[in-house]
Amino acid sequence: MNILAVDTAGKTVGVALLQDDRLLYECYLDAGMTHSETLMPLIDSCLKLCGMGCRDIDLYGVNAGPGSFTGLRIGLAAVKGLAFPRETLCAPVSTLEALAAARTGCGTVLCALDARRAQVYSAAFDLETHERLMDDDARAVADLAEFVENCKKPLFFVGDGAALCYNKYGNVPGVLCVPPALRNGRAAAVAYVAEQMAQRGEAVLPEALLPDYHRLSQAERERAERLAAEAARTEIPEDTAKGKDQHQ
Repeated sequence: MNILAVDTAGKTVGVALLQDDRLLYECYLDAGMTHSETLMPLIDSCLKLCGMGCRDIDLYGVNAGPGSFTGLRIGLAAVKGLAFPRETLCAPVSTLEALAAARTGCGTVLCALDARRAQVYSAAFDLETHERLMDDDARAVADLAEFVENCKKPLFFVGDGAALCYNKYGNVPGVLCVPPALRNGRAAAVAYVAEQMAQRGEAVLPEALLPDYHRLSQAERERAERLAAEAARTEIPEDTAKGKDQHQ
């Protein structure tokens, strides 16, 4: 099976090609350019260097979320465009699960992505069993305190939100440091998780490939707040309404 995977959920971008258990190609780029500029050229280079085309791809893997809304949309749109002509199956991979899949050993990995407003998209996994210890969700960094302080095994943070966690919990006993250069996601891990999902029957057709943002976008939040404020201004207080009825 040939699996082409992309990682666009954060500031970095990655492309990988996994053939059965053999990693044929992987590229990781953190050059400050937008994913819309770099993703398709990287995919094109990957396929050319491996002597393949889209006709040779059996499965696509892509971050479905959480992560940067723009980055997720770029990755999902690119994969949909590549998969549609042949209705190639796609695996919508959890960004946090892929971050954990790239790590092995003993202990606990807490995956964190910067969600702004002192929050991180976070999840935790046991490294030996790959058992999920915390579901994907957006949480305040401070709300991780109970989990971090009660963790029985060595704990480390990965993802572009790891620095926020280390700033708060770096001195907690049992917390180990991961060098910044080794904290970010890898497209090879996205491909690996995609393969597992396909084996479980969790791959979908490209038209069913959707993002999982885990919270509303800023525009959606502002719209909801505006509508709530407008509704509050136009709502007639109950006492006022009763008074009007009594005078009619």
